[in-house]
Amino acid sequence: MQITYTPKGVCSRLMRIEAEDGVIKSVEVVGGCNGNLQGISRLVVGMTVEDAISRMEGINCGGKGTSCPDQLAQALKQLT
Repeated sequence: MQITYTPKGVCSRLMRIEAEDGVIKSVEVVGGCNGNLQGISRLVVGMTVEDAISRMEGINCGGKGTSCPDQLAQALKQLT
């Protein structure tokens, strides 16, 4: 399954995520802190959707109440 998600309250503008049988296969993030988001995207590949959500949900960036990792977790919830 593949989804496209529009993050809210962060610098990134778009997230494309592909998962199969509950495992993340690929993540692409447009906008935001390019190096950090490439790193996060590579780290979550091969991780279960549930594990990635539990590790990233609730991370706060600069007092925004959310972050790109938190928004990625919100996007992944659409796959559960």
